[in-house]
Amino acid sequence: MVAIVLVGLVVSCLGGALAYFAPALALAYRATGRTAAVSLPHPAGRASSAATATTVGDRAFTVLLLGSDDDQKFANANGGKTIVTQSMILVRVDPVTRRAVMLSIPRDLWIQLPNGAYGKADQASEFGGPPGATAAVEQAFDIKIDAWVWVGLTGLIRLIDYMGGVDVVTSQPVMDDYYPADIDSKDPYAYERVAVLPGPQHLNGHDALQYVRSRHGDLQGDFGRSERQQQVLMALKAKARYIKPEDLPNLASTFNGELQTSMSLTQIRGLLPLAQAFDNPDQIQHLVLLPPYTTSRTIDGQDALVGNWSLILPLVHQYFGYA
Repeated sequence: MVAIVLVGLVVSCLGGALAYFAPALALAYRATGRTAAVSLPHPAGRASSAATATTVGDRAFTVLLLGSDDDQKFANANGGKTIVTQSMILVRVDPVTRRAVMLSIPRDLWIQLPNGAYGKADQASEFGGPPGATAAVEQAFDIKIDAWVWVGLTGLIRLIDYMGGVDVVTSQPVMDDYYPADIDSKDPYAYERVAVLPGPQHLNGHDALQYVRSRHGDLQGDFGRSERQQQVLMALKAKARYIKPEDLPNLASTFNGELQTSMSLTQIRGLLPLAQAFDNPDQIQHLVLLPPYTTSRTIDGQDALVGNWSLILPLVHQYFGYA
């Protein structure tokens, strides 16, 4: 998530167990030196709140997980190249109740972008990167986001391979004749056929990325894709308990620049007390904006999802609070 969401180290742990990986995130931060304060002006004149310190005590906090292309093969409105967000997942963690909720944001959801125009949610990072995407999500859902984490697609592959793969039980097959063959490919615009059969599966990094990224051949469309992403995040969480302190330097180095976050080292260290708080899958609730929350529509020649905001906003505010 990646994404894929995500999609990546922090993406895997923020599904209710961010603190499992907090030491590795700190090391990854040191290795990449990549962090950013969010100060992008909000389209409605309200500054994005994601620069607010994420202090962990009794206060619940919200993190936006972003997993995206990192080959920059798509042209943007300015004639340059842009990174398309493949996965956007909101995670709310409550240290007191020891519960978390994950909301997958469909990449085709039609929202206002940071430049003031309207478009698909996956275009938001075109205008200001992860901070721009954060500002767009805050405005669309009328919520406060405390921090964001971005992981590139190859970062997800490296993480899953390092952890020995993931185990999932697929409820329906994934058959995609138009899967983008843009990882380690001479032609970033090429396609390939991929298939993930139903039933118990052990997936390496490459296969897991195909499973969470495929957009064709799923009877549930992009909603099925969102569910697959959350499923892999939970499979990564299960692997987290086997990570030892001596593994962390090598684990962090696997990202090789594929991780960025708005959180500081101090904020990350503050997550450590949550290390053992989330050890039961029932503590984590999963939300996907299926109909009637969204409706498929063609807008400006694009296949899009139009939100039923009279239903979406009460749902989101129930779990994530208000801005």
